[in-house]
Amino acid sequence: MSSVRIALVHSWDPQEIVLLYRAGGWWKDEYDPAEIPGLIRGSFAFAVAVEEESGRAVGMGRVISDGVSDAYIQDLVVLPEYRNRNVGTGLLEALLGACRAAGISWIALIAEPGSGQFYTALGFSPMEGHIPLIYRSES
Repeated sequence: MSSVRIALVHSWDPQEIVLLYRAGGWWKDEYDPAEIPGLIRGSFAFAVAVEEESGRAVGMGRVISDGVSDAYIQDLVVLPEYRNRNVGTGLLEALLGACRAAGISWIALIAEPGSGQFYTALGFSPMEGHIPLIYRSES
């Protein structure tokens, strides 16, 4: 396998990002790939793991933040064949670096079941006494 580099970007091929969202199990058929450029631009930071040989994205992650006080890591995913190669770690470190460079120290995320060890090894800890919630509209 070729080497992978991490890049903070302001745009990327929407179809490659859709493939990554599909790999994470987060893409629904009713979603519109034309929304991807706005999703990237609207993120505080957006990182891609780029396979050097082909130039294609093999992982991604983003930060949602006001750029001042709080930040949330979102949508961190690596294609299965690139996992266990420190690609996820590189993505997370790039996103954390973007937050720290802006002076943001309160950084949170909601981890997928079974992925807690990955995040705790990199400095995250459970928020005891807090309950993650999601709003589901009646549409």
